[in-house]
Amino acid sequence: MNLASSPSIIKAHDISRFQFRDTPFVKLMNKRIYNVLIIASQYDMFILEDDGRVDEQIFNEYTSLNLRYPPRFTQVSNAAKAMEELRSNRYELIICMPNMDNHEIFSQVKVIKNKFPYIPIVLLTPFSKSVTRVLEREDLSGIDYVFSWLGNADLLLAIIKLIEDSMNVEHDVKTVGVQTIMLVEDSVRFYSSALPLLYKYVLNESKEFSKEALNDHLRMMRMRGRPKILLARNYEEAVDLYRKYGDNMLGVISDISFNREGKKDKLAGRLLGEWIRKQDKYIPIIYTSSESENRKYADEVEARFIDKNSKTFPQDFHRAVKDNLGFGDFIIIAPKSQEEIFRIRTLKELQLNIRQIPDDSLYYHLSRNHFSRFFYTRAMFPVAEMLKKIDVSAYARMEDARELIYQAIVEYRRMKNTGVVAVFEKDRFDKYSNFARIGDGSLGGKGRGLAFIGHIVKTHLELNCYENFPVTTPKTVVLCTDIFDEFMEANRLYEIALSNCSDEEILRHFLSAKLPRRLVSDFLVFFDAISTPIAIRSSSMLEDSQYQPFAGIYSTYMIPYVTDKYEMVRLLSNAVKAVYASVFYKDSKAYMTATQNLIDQEKMAIVLQEVVGSQYGNLFYPAISGVARSINYYPIGNEKSEDGIVNMAMGLGKYIMDGFQGLRFSPLHPRNILQLSSLDTALRETQTQFYALDLESMTKEFTIDDSFNLKKIRIQQAGDNSPLRYVCSTYDPNDQIIRDGYYEGGRKIISFANMLKHDTLPLSETLDKMLKVGQQEMGRPVEIEFAVNIKSQQEADFFVLQIRPIVDSKEVVNENLEDIGVEETILYSRNALGNGISTDVYDLVYVKTKQFSAANNPAIAREIEKVNLRFSESDQNYVLVGPGRWGSSDPWLGIPVKWAHISQARVIAELGLENYRIEPSQGTHFFQNLTSFGVGYFTINSLSSGDGFFDEAYLEAQPAVHETDFIRHVRFGQPIAIKINGRKKIGVVQKPL
Repeated sequence: MNLASSPSIIKAHDISRFQFRDTPFVKLMNKRIYNVLIIASQYDMFILEDDGRVDEQIFNEYTSLNLRYPPRFTQVSNAAKAMEELRSNRYELIICMPNMDNHEIFSQVKVIKNKFPYIPIVLLTPFSKSVTRVLEREDLSGIDYVFSWLGNADLLLAIIKLIEDSMNVEHDVKTVGVQTIMLVEDSVRFYSSALPLLYKYVLNESKEFSKEALNDHLRMMRMRGRPKILLARNYEEAVDLYRKYGDNMLGVISDISFNREGKKDKLAGRLLGEWIRKQDKYIPIIYTSSESENRKYADEVEARFIDKNSKTFPQDFHRAVKDNLGFGDFIIIAPKSQEEIFRIRTLKELQLNIRQIPDDSLYYHLSRNHFSRFFYTRAMFPVAEMLKKIDVSAYARMEDARELIYQAIVEYRRMKNTGVVAVFEKDRFDKYSNFARIGDGSLGGKGRGLAFIGHIVKTHLELNCYENFPVTTPKTVVLCTDIFDEFMEANRLYEIALSNCSDEEILRHFLSAKLPRRLVSDFLVFFDAISTPIAIRSSSMLEDSQYQPFAGIYSTYMIPYVTDKYEMVRLLSNAVKAVYASVFYKDSKAYMTATQNLIDQEKMAIVLQEVVGSQYGNLFYPAISGVARSINYYPIGNEKSEDGIVNMAMGLGKYIMDGFQGLRFSPLHPRNILQLSSLDTALRETQTQFYALDLESMTKEFTIDDSFNLKKIRIQQAGDNSPLRYVCSTYDPNDQIIRDGYYEGGRKIISFANMLKHDTLPLSETLDKMLKVGQQEMGRPVEIEFAVNIKSQQEADFFVLQIRPIVDSKEVVNENLEDIGVEETILYSRNALGNGISTDVYDLVYVKTKQFSAANNPAIAREIEKVNLRFSESDQNYVLVGPGRWGSSDPWLGIPVKWAHISQARVIAELGLENYRIEPSQGTHFFQNLTSFGVGYFTINSLSSGDGFFDEAYLEAQPAVHETDFIRHVRFGQPIAIKINGRKKIGVVQKPL
């Protein structure tokens, strides 16, 4: 149908003279990305291939587009190998996933760009404050796009689609009138979040609308006509794109503040909207802004406004796109009241209801191009083009226009004869598998780690060189993040979840909600595959990510194994819902705020994992559980930092994760254990209690305390049949010595002497291999969680439960901190963790030590929380000093704060007083988060021990901003310089100049 030569008024009877020609979809999207070169570590590539299942997702989409050759991914580890590949093979896209500690990558990428200027280069990196600072000072001229990467495969898909759209948009718009959507945004974090949302929505809607086709082949073809998405990162780009494609634009989504004429212009979006309105007074405009006062500018140009800070931003964004750009239902409204009359979902429904639309409503929607937009989004270009050219004011009677639309639909449907059969696929779990997934979303952080562990164990045969000590992973099922989304939306839980209700109230609502019914059969299959209790562990998108691990923030529940399978279903369902609820607890929300993450980016997968251990009476627990790290920041004797450190205990791992006393040793020096160096130390500083699952806890109600069905038991109460006999030594009070092994009578010391000293099992060797292999494969220092189930004195199974990266900043402190005099410092530590220099901190908060009593620690924690809140509100940092262990769950060991309560601290110092010396926090979830966010961590004992110095007298002489009976807050007029050399373990906080 040649619209250019069409009369200004088309009559219904004229339609038959115009033959609607089928859209040549085969000519669309001809320029494709067939080969992608990825410069990344093996671990990053594993996330893409095994967790993200990028090959599978892209294959599915390409199948839907009827393309036979989806992109092939080739991975190289560095820029030099990338150049070799590029010289010998053809690539349409280069993706770089650098270790941000390697600053040479940016100059290397620039060299690649100079040699191959026609290949787009994309930088993927997890964003954090430190990463932002690196990017600000690096030359990014060799990089076309930078994206914030959280392990979400949807982003990679969006990147490929974005680049393909830019390659094809000019041809496809000219050929058939394919539509476009323009996103104007310069925030890397925001467009990295918005583009996957937008593409997922557009692709899903296009797939849904493609059902108007006759068969699968035609449906696949129609997908090629989906709207193209264009990204503009400044005012000039946006204007240029609109001038090119404005006549074929469904709408514009724009920030308010972005660059114009090379400078940041806080009102650039307003100017853009005003300019666009002069070109087209009805094109939909959606403003997004983090500043709510910008809403007024949306009203000026009749645009929709979305607050980026809204907790419901994804839902708001989804709704705005759906309501304004022609997707979703076509809602027919009364123009005067703006009330809905009815809605139209399909082409057939429009045909049946067109005669029911009142004249004023028909005029309203036609004049604003709503009908043409309805057809454009569904890739029905012939009808859309015809309706867009109609001047509705030229029709004397709306009945003529109505009849025209009706006849056009009839003619188009006659030509297309639409209809398609949907494919149904049910997820299944193979009981013989060791690892499986339910759902199509992400595995989350823990799930990725577990999948990667399976890969490591399978490919590194040296880990399993001992038949009596096999290395394996527990049987695991992951409920992917799409199950979480479905659960939240089906039960309408976001309103209560995002409210300020108490944790108990949120949990109550979640427990009363319903999981998808189809999961019941999957659960029953899982129960058939195991015979042990089940751990239900959080596996969020942000947990255990490379730069911002969320270790220990969410809940982990355990349930006993019972013979009544439907009782098991009830217990498991409640545990899953309770873990989901923990995403929205008060502390979780505070943590999200403290880490500057958006709650909309957080998606929860669930790891269902058999609990390692054995049954002892009505209790269940492993012989050993612990945490091992490939870097030891507290080496003793001839140990080296890179030798690693292990902290382990008898019983469930919660004992270690909560910060209680385990046994610490370096796996390369298993006989060099400080805690066992003297009789007095062994009796005082070794494990005295352990955690076990209560197998008779089925009737207990789930609470916000995920340990509600665990028991803490004294070591001496473990029975003769317990694994105590394999892991202990015995104190002989008569001879005043400790004998290796289990003997009748005498206090039992958890020393693991049989394994560490007498090598009955190759535990330390296995831990050393596991850490080295893990660090090698991940390309960065790692932390692993493990458990050991001992069958006999010389036979056991070693289970790796988790692996996560440790952030180890390589920033160099050139100054020799040993040359700084103690008198120049407020804090001086020879046992410091962290790297770098801070010169923007003016505040120091400390616990007064003169009258300190551990009995006051809970009250001190509450005061610290209030102080931290004030710093959070002003976005300022401070140095925090106090006795004992920060974050201990036992208030007698230290001040029981949670991470969110001290999140603004730039340095945290733990003091050892003369009568109050507590071992540092290493090995706990709290410790992991502390180090991962680059917070300085000082251990300071008395000056006489040569281990450090704290000049409290100097602080007492300064005026206090805030003071109570327990704490003091001092603010200086000049910054207090913080300097840490992590390699030498020296840290100082200097007095202001």
